[in-house]
Amino acid sequence: MTTSSPITPKFLSRPSEIGVTCVGFAGGQNKAGVDTGPTALIDNGLLSQLEKDLGYTILHDGQTHTYTSHQPAPEDDPIHRGMHNPRAVSAVTEQLEAQVYAQAVEGRFALTLGGDHSIAIGTIAGTARAIRERLGREIAVIWVDAHADINTPESSESGHVHGMPVAFLTGIAREDDLKIFGWLNKDTPTPGSEGYDKLGGKVKNGGEGTSAATGVLSTKKLVYIGLRDVDRGEKEILRKFGIKAFSMHDIDKWGIGRVMELALAHIGSDTPIHLSFDVDALDPQWAPSTGTPVRGGLTLREGDFIAECVAETGSLVAMDLVEVNPSLEIMGADETVRAGCSLVRCALGDTLL
Repeated sequence: MTTSSPITPKFLSRPSEIGVTCVGFAGGQNKAGVDTGPTALIDNGLLSQLEKDLGYTILHDGQTHTYTSHQPAPEDDPIHRGMHNPRAVSAVTEQLEAQVYAQAVEGRFALTLGGDHSIAIGTIAGTARAIRERLGREIAVIWVDAHADINTPESSESGHVHGMPVAFLTGIAREDDLKIFGWLNKDTPTPGSEGYDKLGGKVKNGGEGTSAATGVLSTKKLVYIGLRDVDRGEKEILRKFGIKAFSMHDIDKWGIGRVMELALAHIGSDTPIHLSFDVDALDPQWAPSTGTPVRGGLTLREGDFIAECVAETGSLVAMDLVEVNPSLEIMGADETVRAGCSLVRCALGDTLL
């Protein structure tokens, strides 16, 4: 079966198949309702649109996974290093890593619908492991978000893990306890190994006196787009590690077309891409039903354009769509869900003409 997309994928051996994982998890933050996001997207016809309009074969188990049986009781999950629900988030993301890996290692596109953005710890780790095993390559991540989500437990003001996934994925934040993200270390340097610094899991780059981090994702293969609400500690991290980031200031200055040219040039044309898209990257005018809306964001058309540009590279192998919360701003819930569906369709090859 062939799809209607004119794009030829470079890194998918089964390009007509989409492996879908729905994650009904809200434990990375404190607002109920984001766990219903996947159901709302599917009820709005997302999967049928991908199948009937774009010609994909959808592989989905029909469930929205809550992973309740894997999560500890609240009394067994106390605050650790300032993090709320660290063991629950770790358990869920470890299970999700295996699910996304199982889809991606077969050479099909891995689509994950969330859920709060803490789930990206599992999705990106799963994609990275599959691509390493199947192709012997490292992945790049394009993180589209109003927020950088690169706080360490110590720099975070809220303690909510949905603001920390990039730090754990890159190794900027690190934890030895297997029940608190220690499972991420199986493919990364461990304490005591050459270059590892116990204070934050930093690896010194002796050449220029700068610092780099070692994790499942290289900071050199990470690009942010749409930032506009970045904590002070996160700004320091972005500068220290030289992470490529395009804020709304850059988009206002250069336009979204030039920003995408620069972002994709930074990644290069020979690297599989995982697109992690937080719907709050869009201005609340277009996506009001999300947990942490910030004014001055992307238009829906700019969001779609980002997805279209990434799709056109032929390098996209996986995508997350997260933080759709239909219980917030009820009057705008349908609009937010429709926006989310549009972003996914564009990433999978839907075109205006």
